[in-house]
Amino acid sequence: MRPVVKLLRAAEWAAFDATGRFDGSPDDARDGFIHLSTPEQALVTCAKYFADAAGLVAVTCDADALGAALRWEASRGGDLFPHLYRALVRADIVAVEPL
Repeated sequence: MRPVVKLLRAAEWAAFDATGRFDGSPDDARDGFIHLSTPEQALVTCAKYFADAAGLVAVTCDADALGAALRWEASRGGDLFPHLYRALVRADIVAVEPL
């Protein structure tokens, strides 16, 4: 398994948990894909974009199971980040951890 992580604010996780589907945050919608990170990248993403978020949840998925909808694209500093070009669904999740 190659883990990729989506960081969700408490309200985003609550909605995802209730419906079984996450269509993305406002930032995801603006960019046209769901921003994911490797576990190592998630640490920097958390510090940079979620430092003030209470109740943050890390949702882990298997990159290989996400199929062709997952693309590795250059982002911060030229690093390749996983971007998902479809909604996340409950079946994608392999782990959920509160941060």
